[in-house]
Amino acid sequence: MVILDGKAISAQIRAELAEKVKVLKAAGKKVPHLAAILVGDDGASRTYVNAKVLDCEEVGFGSTLINLPSETTEAELLKAINRLNNDKNIDGYIVQLPLPKHIDETKVLLAVDPKKDVDGFHPENVGKMTLNLPTYIPATPQGIVEILRRYNVPTEGKDCVVIGRSHIVGSPISILLSQHNYPGNCTVTLCHSRTKDLKQVCQKADIIIVALGSPGFVTADMVKEGACVIDVGITRMDDASKKSGFRLLGDVDYETVAPKCSFITPVPGGVGPMTRAALMMNTMKVTELI
Repeated sequence: MVILDGKAISAQIRAELAEKVKVLKAAGKKVPHLAAILVGDDGASRTYVNAKVLDCEEVGFGSTLINLPSETTEAELLKAINRLNNDKNIDGYIVQLPLPKHIDETKVLLAVDPKKDVDGFHPENVGKMTLNLPTYIPATPQGIVEILRRYNVPTEGKDCVVIGRSHIVGSPISILLSQHNYPGNCTVTLCHSRTKDLKQVCQKADIIIVALGSPGFVTADMVKEGACVIDVGITRMDDASKKSGFRLLGDVDYETVAPKCSFITPVPGGVGPMTRAALMMNTMKVTELI
């Protein structure tokens, strides 16, 4: 059983990107500049955005963090987005989700300039991804693909089950792994809350990717011997025994599932760090897609 160490791979990616930045600087070319808009004071979102700022510093990218209060109106947020769309110094940016309930996330998504949409959520970029054209790939699916590639996980002709059909993870990873690429060429089954006999579907899978946010959802009796399991879920659970006061749980019952696997991602330290690394990769891709 091989543990797919996202933390180690993400560090490797950041080191590679830092070298590319050095080359750009030596050639007198512009270094990518990533901006992030954070609306409100959601603790998990703030932690995540702050980590992205540190990643930019490590790699050598420019970075800008725009903090807006939770009472920011939709119109005010759209104005901030328009300013970034027209700021030639900003090469790419993200609007951190979730947004306060009074703001229409779809309207915000559509307002982002596709050429600066390093999250890969704009319909134009989703369409290009579906057609296997050069574009920005959503960070978590991109991170999954990269960890499969760097660990040489076999995918061609494999049966892959994706549990969860979100536009952020489930839907795009199902498309990517069905394409004529490596990693890819899988036969993909996209499962969700209406799927019948999910246990039996999973038992036939060579690769299981689960993104539900439901701790311990995938159990050992759902996984066949030798399967590759990718756990995207991450849920905070109160735990007084931890210094932080909480522990992080994935969607997979790791202790019972891991012994059956050929490859498996841990939580934490698996897909999470790869999501951040993929965002850095997308930011560097700005220099290629211009």
